[in-house]
Amino acid sequence: MRKVITGAFVSLDGVMQAPGGPKEDPTRGFTLGGWVVPYLDEVFGQAINEMFGQPLALLLGRKTYEIFAAHWPFAEGGENDFIAKRFNSITKYVATRSNMELTWRGSVALHDAAADVARLKREDGPALITQGSSDLIQTLLTHDLIDEISLFTFPIVLGNGKRLFGDGAKPAAFALKDSKVTTKGVTISHYARAGAVVPGDFAMEPPTPAEVARRERVSREG
Repeated sequence: MRKVITGAFVSLDGVMQAPGGPKEDPTRGFTLGGWVVPYLDEVFGQAINEMFGQPLALLLGRKTYEIFAAHWPFAEGGENDFIAKRFNSITKYVATRSNMELTWRGSVALHDAAADVARLKREDGPALITQGSSDLIQTLLTHDLIDEISLFTFPIVLGNGKRLFGDGAKPAAFALKDSKVTTKGVTISHYARAGAVVPGDFAMEPPTPAEVARRERVSREG
C-alpha cells in the first residue's frame, strides 16, 4: 500500500498560491507570487531535502506539472542540484483531463484523478508526494485520499489566493508527528491521519435556562 503525502507551503491564512515567483501563477489577480523566497534558510533546505530524499513519486496537477517541467529538467548543476536530479529521475504522475504531451521524462497521465490515485494507493511502491497542485489537492481531500501532510507555514498573511483547504474537504483527524521552526519563523509540521473527528462538549448538564433560551432562539432563526 502506498501513502499520499501532501507537501504544502501556506501562509498563516492558508494561501498556497505561487510561492516560488511572481510569474508562477498570477491567475485570479494574485500579485504576491514569490512570498516563500525571503524565508529560505538552512533548516528549510534540510527539511525539503528530507521530504524529497525518501523513496517517492511526484503527484502533480497539470498547472504545477507545467511549471516544474519548464524548470527542473534544466536545473541540474545549479544550487538545487539535489532536488533537480531527484525530480528528473523519478516517476511524475500528472492529473490532467487533456491529451497534452507530457515531455518531462518519467511522466504518466492520470485522467481520472480520484480513481487513479485510489488505484495507485492500493499498489506497492514509493509514497506519492504532492507539491503545489492546489486544485488536485481539493480532489484528494474530497475523496479522503491524503494520508499525511507536511505543512510549511510562513509567518505572513496574503489575504487572497488559492487555499490548501477548500469547502469540499472531508472531516478528518490528524496527529502531529514532528515539528520544527526555522530561523526565519517558518513552522514545519508533519501530520498523519488519525481516524475520524471526535467531538466533545463543554456544555453544562442540565443546560441553564439561559442556554435553553439561546438554543431555542438559534433554532427559530436558523
